[in-house]
Amino acid sequence: MATTPPVIQAKITSDPVKLPLAPLLVSVVVGVVVATAGVGGMICYLLRSGKVPIRVAGVAPVVPTAPLKTHMVALEPLLVNLADPSGSAFLRAGITLSIEDPAEDKGKETNAGEAKPSSKDADAALRDTALTVLGQQTSDQLLAANGKERLKAELKSALAEHNPTVKVADLFFTEFLVQR
Repeated sequence: MATTPPVIQAKITSDPVKLPLAPLLVSVVVGVVVATAGVGGMICYLLRSGKVPIRVAGVAPVVPTAPLKTHMVALEPLLVNLADPSGSAFLRAGITLSIEDPAEDKGKETNAGEAKPSSKDADAALRDTALTVLGQQTSDQLLAANGKERLKAELKSALAEHNPTVKVADLFFTEFLVQR
């Protein structure tokens, strides 16, 4: 008689296989970092190489302008009694004005060392305006922290108002002495 082979029964367990969580999490984080660095590096390379143009909105191109042609007019030092209550304070100021050249002279070439002629009438009008503004100041106003800057602004506006034909571009004090 023939015998049947014995049946081998395998015992199947229903326990799920556990994967370690820490190495899986580390590998996902490393993969994301490497992918981000690769994409960022490629974008940076493309932008810097000029293969991808960048448009910047709102930036107007800088148009170079020719500097204003000016000449300097040095006024003789001015000695003025200040408007202090004591009546004994005075100011000695040397002023040099940077004056814009008239429009008709801008096209002409001048020698670099050649001084621009200034009329005596214009100098007298400039001196008169400066003396008027300086005489209204007090020593406390002039010796304040921003006293000279405030005085420059007042002088520029007064010169522009009283002498409209002379356009003062800037004003410099070459001498400034306040005596109380």
